[in-house]
Amino acid sequence: MTVRFRRRQGGWVRFWVPILPVALVFSPVLLLAAVGGTVACLVYRISPTRAFGVGWRLLYALGGTRIEIEQARMGLLLHFR
Repeated sequence: MTVRFRRRQGGWVRFWVPILPVALVFSPVLLLAAVGGTVACLVYRISPTRAFGVGWRLLYALGGTRIEIEQARMGLLLHFR
């Protein structure tokens, strides 16, 4: 994922965020989110397997997505590769 944001002075700052190492660092939080999601699926009578499959397809489809936010002289660009 590439992140760019515009500073108030007008210059852009760009940096690359590697998704896999970030996911490994936050894996305990992701594990708790998976358990919470499974419990929520069971409470609302949704198949956890199907919900996981839909979530995986959603993450897989993010490739090529660009999110641009601009307000006044500030800007943010997220680009998923």
